[in-house]
Amino acid sequence: MKVVVDMNKCQDHGQCVFAAPDVFGFDDAGRLAYVPDPDAALREEVEEAADVCPLQAIRIED
Repeated sequence: MKVVVDMNKCQDHGQCVFAAPDVFGFDDAGRLAYVPDPDAALREEVEEAADVCPLQAIRIED
């Protein structure tokens, strides 16, 4: 599983951070940071994060 975030769409709302805190977070500048290749066991959380993103900036590739 590969996580791709369109950083041109992302406005750092942080909904993904609440849904999948092991994958998404904020860097020191307050911008979204994420693990591009998380463990497959986190797939359900990542799918939830993609679903709750208000701008639909998160994509999952297999």
